Amino acid sequence: MERIGIRVRGVRKRLGKNQALDRADARFEPGFLHGVIGPDGAGKTTLMRTLIGLLKPDQGEIAFEASGKPVPFAEVRPSMAYMPQQQSLYPDLSVAEHLEFFRDLYGLPEGVFAPRREELLRITRLERFAERRAAQLSGGMYKKLGLMCALLQSPSVLLLDEPTNGVDPISRREFWDLVYRLSGQGILVVMTTAYMDEAERCGRVHLLEGGRVLAEGEPRSVLEREGAASFEELFLRRAVEAR
Repeated sequence: MERIGIRVRGVRKRLGKNQALDRADARFEPGFLHGVIGPDGAGKTTLMRTLIGLLKPDQGEIAFEASGKPVPFAEVRPSMAYMPQQQSLYPDLSVAEHLEFFRDLYGLPEGVFAPRREELLRITRLERFAERRAAQLSGGMYKKLGLMCALLQSPSVLLLDEPTNGVDPISRREFWDLVYRLSGQGILVVMTTAYMDEAERCGRVHLLEGGRVLAEGEPRSVLEREGAASFEELFLRRAVEAR
């Protein structure tokens, strides 16, 4: 598996009247679990869609590297997977049928698909629910199914847009266990969240507000530099200062 990194330089993106990204700078290093932390409306989803190529920057650039060498986006795109925030699965298809659908979409041979299917069902603990339709899954199980579909192609880069939003605490913990497992395999994982308590679970954090990256780095180091005891305190202080 190639170790892919991403560099965001001075990216601006306007959506209608909203300046969603405003000279955003960030570095996503290979093999780390990166958390893009910010309140609703900070620009998190716009950043993720720009990273995956669904949106083009109005200004600035997004540069990719593989094993330390610059590479064009077209070369790394097949090894990237994106799990959007909004529901994107088919309610009438079962868990097993979703995996078969994405097998065909990715063009996976049966020799690759079969063991990958069994591994994903096992690590997500969805073996017993393979025949259950997506519409009948709990919120946490639905998120796991979306993650399985993204992982079926064995990506080197995984982009997760607020994957723990709206799920119960137990499902959140199980989802984090899965994400840690993936990061330990050398996959570059970038996930967004508005939950401040999740920031300290990441290897690297990128604090996003008003379309700008306010700070980035190892969580404890960021808090020490900013003189804050928690990320919630840091964002609250920023909000007061902005008034």
